[in-house]
Amino acid sequence: MTKYRRASRSARVLLPGAVAVVLLAGCAQGSGGAASAGGSASPAGVSPTGAPPTAGSSVTVAPAPTGGPAPGTLLVADFGSDTVTFVDPARGATGSVVVGTAPYGLALGKDGRAWVATAEGVAVVDTATRRRLALVPYETDTGPVTTGEYRGGGMGIALAPDGRRVYVGVNVPGGNGSLEVIDTAALRVTDTVPVGRRPFDVDVSRDGAEVYATNHDSFDVTVVAAGTLEPRRVEVAPYGTEGGLGSWLKPHYTAVRPSDGRLLLPFEGERLAVVDPRTGRTTVEPMTADTHQHGAAVTADGTLLVVGTGPIDPDEDEGPSLTVRAPGGAERVYPLEGPHEDVAVSEDGRTAYVTGGFTRDGYWDGLSVVDLDTGDVRRLAAGSRPLGVVVL
Repeated sequence: MTKYRRASRSARVLLPGAVAVVLLAGCAQGSGGAASAGGSASPAGVSPTGAPPTAGSSVTVAPAPTGGPAPGTLLVADFGSDTVTFVDPARGATGSVVVGTAPYGLALGKDGRAWVATAEGVAVVDTATRRRLALVPYETDTGPVTTGEYRGGGMGIALAPDGRRVYVGVNVPGGNGSLEVIDTAALRVTDTVPVGRRPFDVDVSRDGAEVYATNHDSFDVTVVAAGTLEPRRVEVAPYGTEGGLGSWLKPHYTAVRPSDGRLLLPFEGERLAVVDPRTGRTTVEPMTADTHQHGAAVTADGTLLVVGTGPIDPDEDEGPSLTVRAPGGAERVYPLEGPHEDVAVSEDGRTAYVTGGFTRDGYWDGLSVVDLDTGDVRRLAAGSRPLGVVVL
């Protein structure tokens, strides 16, 4: 039976004045200049590579290890800095590469290139040589380059299955965002599609025919046909839309279920919205963690992993956690220490890596390494407010 408790959930909103203060504060939390350029000429619209950290920076660019990264090495996006960091799950950080201001999401191609959504553009990183190959600027005007929760620029990002296109959700502070399409060979934006507000996550169907932008502040997913780039809005609001921008009860991240292509969106450790992107119909299944939820990932067998960031109301909700949900719906909840944001899984499916960056206050510089067999959790210092994570 679904645990639809407490009507007060629907009333959990920020007061209008508080919303304005938060939005202004988020847009004013510092700014970053464009990444420095140097070296040989690059294709039009692309910044050249090899830019070292600025003088006085504590960030180092690691030399390329012989033979490239070891299998199982992690790459995290350092939202609190301008880098991505390579992480050995046993030893911690092994070096960083400057990519651009406040990197958020990242995607990994079969060719070893990582695509990183920063406030300035999409950075392309060769994970074997540990070099930034390019910085592709956005076509969308996002205003001054800033940092913090509400900064403009890239958020969610995903690769087409054939590796020919990258799709990045671009946030425009105070308005609707866009989905930009990047040609991975030409290293340039080829198309721009309107989506909703603050596209936290971007996903692609297994056959590459559709792209899904999960828009946090407009309670919806924009379904985009990859062939025609026609967008279609699907509202996803199992608690309703009361409170608007001030509501806590909005979608964050989406996972595409391998078995049938349906979209899985967790809410509050209570409700899993299961969306058929073809019809827009949403069904709701019960969840058990009772905590505000953000990052989501799904394995090839359909196991869903969901990051619980902690309570909205400490008197009613549980603390941070990782939920592992079997395809049949059975859940195991692993308590975590402190807020977290996103999650990736080892190739053998036995270990989860949960980033401690978090988009709101309370973040920390590291990851939790969760043994999914024993339940043991180990905290690993690495990165600077890491959000996105992939396993190389």
